[in-house]
Amino acid sequence: MPGQTRAMPPGFHRLIAAQFASALADNALLIVAIAILVEQGLPGWWAPLLKFSFTISYVLLAPFVGPLADAVPKARLMAWMNGVKVVGVMALLVGLHPVAAFAVVGLGAAAYAPAKYGLVTELVPPRRLVAANGWIEVSVVGAALLGTVLGGLLVSDLLRGSAWAVSSQAQFAAWTGSAGTRCTLSLLALFAVYGVAAWLNLGIPDSGARYPRSGMHPMAMVADFRRANRALWRDASGGLSLAVTTLFWGVGATLQFAVLRWAADVLSLPLDRAAYLQAGVAVGVVAGAGWAGRCIPLSQATRVLPVGVVLGLLMVAVAACSSLGVALPLLVLAGAVGGVLVVPMNALLQHRGCQLLSAGRSVAVQGFNENLSILAMLAGYAALLALDVGIVPLMAAFGLSIAGAMALLMWREHRLGRSQGLSDAEAAG
Repeated sequence: MPGQTRAMPPGFHRLIAAQFASALADNALLIVAIAILVEQGLPGWWAPLLKFSFTISYVLLAPFVGPLADAVPKARLMAWMNGVKVVGVMALLVGLHPVAAFAVVGLGAAAYAPAKYGLVTELVPPRRLVAANGWIEVSVVGAALLGTVLGGLLVSDLLRGSAWAVSSQAQFAAWTGSAGTRCTLSLLALFAVYGVAAWLNLGIPDSGARYPRSGMHPMAMVADFRRANRALWRDASGGLSLAVTTLFWGVGATLQFAVLRWAADVLSLPLDRAAYLQAGVAVGVVAGAGWAGRCIPLSQATRVLPVGVVLGLLMVAVAACSSLGVALPLLVLAGAVGGVLVVPMNALLQHRGCQLLSAGRSVAVQGFNENLSILAMLAGYAALLALDVGIVPLMAAFGLSIAGAMALLMWREHRLGRSQGLSDAEAAG
């Protein structure tokens, strides 16, 4: 992949760096927000509400963020949205409830996403989209890994108990008139990371792409979004890739929690060691995404569908494990298979979405469906746990569901006589 990035257009590397910095701060902020919940003495079930409040903006604002991303230069919008995230950090500093403050951060992230992926389709020619998505997925997963580590450092007793941290808390509390938080210094550090991301965004060159302005009345935007959503689902390649990514991210978010529960119940691992299993999955995703970006052309994107069946069966195998030595390699392999699956599908979806709609609108539709899937599957997971369904049969059921859904999509493609997402000439762009 490094050799391939030399062929990327100007500004692509800076876009990757900006995306990494913003996502790094998002992931670290989640850990800090959880620490503030603990500091406030709130019960543990409040922590998942942070993710819920962050994600809900992607669903509720989907009709509006696509036209917004198309209405202004996308790099500038990304810088503004990092500013919105900073407002969320400031809200935490002045004592707003962490769930409410995280909803503000989610608002910025919801508008950031269509601008980011839309800018990729504007900067990168179709033949380079798979490689570009490989780099984006590597940066996203890398930011999640390092963001979790950074968050852990920021909430460690070593930092929060330091004289500098105590002084920062006292000074900020005196300035705002609030009680302050032991995480004041941590939040100020994340304030700086978001600032770096905004600075990187402002240095990305304008792609020059412009789109007709749509009606700005909210009901007109909702109607336009409904038509866009219908158009993408009804398109052969667009609907297929949207189905795969929607399924992938919904199940992936649910398994993120399920693996932690499984590690505790089956392997008797404490939370810190269970988190290493998630790190193993992330390493696998980086490897799989990198390989897919280097080796799979856009015209062959749909040929990775059998990999989805393998992914589901791997989750069944993991659920049946009782040994860490066996489970860890299987989880790394599952991550790699997931990376191979999602990168070409993302690229195909972006390409078809940009052709059918526009860069911003297509990514907004994608974000709406994927995040609605996340919310629905997390709700189902919580309900099943409330019904005392064991984690092993639950994980096995999720795995079989993935395998079955992917097999159904493969059968549908075979029945319709399609073996490729795009012709070679169309993919060459």
